[in-house]
Amino acid sequence: MSVIPWIVFLVLVFALLALDLGVLNRKVHEIHTGEALKWTGFWIGLAMLFGGVIYLGYENHLFGLGLHEGATEGGKDAILLYYTGYFIEKALSLDNIAVMAMIFASFRVPLKFQHRVLFWGILGALIFRGIMIGLGAAIVSTFHSVLYFFGALLVVVAIKSTFGEEKEEDPKEKWISKFMMKHFRYTPEINGMHFFQKIDGKEFITPLLVCLVVIEVSDVIFAVDSIPAIFGITTDPFIVFTSNIFAILGLRSLYFVLASIIERFKLIKYAIFVILMFVAVKLLLPLGVDGVNFAFGTNYTHEAVELPIWSSLAVVLVSITFGIVGSIIYDKKHPEMEEQAAKEREEKAELEAAVEQNENQTGASKADDNKSEEHTDDVKTEAEKTEDKSEESKKSDEKTAE
Repeated sequence: MSVIPWIVFLVLVFALLALDLGVLNRKVHEIHTGEALKWTGFWIGLAMLFGGVIYLGYENHLFGLGLHEGATEGGKDAILLYYTGYFIEKALSLDNIAVMAMIFASFRVPLKFQHRVLFWGILGALIFRGIMIGLGAAIVSTFHSVLYFFGALLVVVAIKSTFGEEKEEDPKEKWISKFMMKHFRYTPEINGMHFFQKIDGKEFITPLLVCLVVIEVSDVIFAVDSIPAIFGITTDPFIVFTSNIFAILGLRSLYFVLASIIERFKLIKYAIFVILMFVAVKLLLPLGVDGVNFAFGTNYTHEAVELPIWSSLAVVLVSITFGIVGSIIYDKKHPEMEEQAAKEREEKAELEAAVEQNENQTGASKADDNKSEEHTDDVKTEAEKTEDKSEESKKSDEKTAE
């Protein structure tokens, strides 16, 4: 396979990111639900259109697509695998959104500055995901049996994340947060959208930088289950990478749509459980066939019991649909939970307003300090002028006396 598809795809991604930050969102502002919905629609639409590119490329083997190791040869299978990987990553990213909301709330980051943090967070996630996918593809290519390990890992993650005890740890108490606040000069004050702030001539890190690093670390942890999950669908590195990246690109806008209501989707975790367990079964199925053959002396082949490609996409879409619809129905039957969520949103809004007011007061205080310094300088200048005149007068008197 040629490197051209990789280069073209990466150029497209970075061009879109540059357009996003450098042109469309250059001015700092709060991203409201309406704007976020438009961007979410844009990213999803773009991802769907790219599926057509996948189909044409693999169907016609453009630049060697479909002929490389681990690839499927036909365009129809390729587009099904791409969409399946994309929707799996989208479903798993809902956990990321909940964690991001907790991080911003803990560090009291106003809504208008969250976009900048998420932009650089997404950029870092693209790089880390690319590295992890590359390593995963190399390992799978060399040691195919590692897929069994991935399957077992997904079973453990699915059970633990769904039925395990939920511990909502304050992001400020995470080891990475404590490390940064202890070993670097840290100021809890947020000075605009800056990651660094100079105080008395010394450089300090702000809560925005700590949030960024915590988000990056959290994404790497989440990738531990999302990347094995997509390798359970296909081992084609190009499909794994492109579907993963497109899902991450739309994560920022999806955050602004769902951050305030993510707690209402109580049943999504069960949908994710079904998806992860399904992928785990797919990965472990060959091992099970070998076990049956060994135990009963049969001669089943792996291909004979292999699940059709379309079944993966069907399970993912049906699970997500039931998770969303079921959550809405459950939420309507438990109005007290909505009241609690509304109260939390109100408290969050009040907190953001207080932070912004404090920021404005700090800015006004700095302005007053600057004016006071200017006034002091003016007074000093006048005093110096008076002193100069006094000296000139003395010199003049001395000459007259002579």
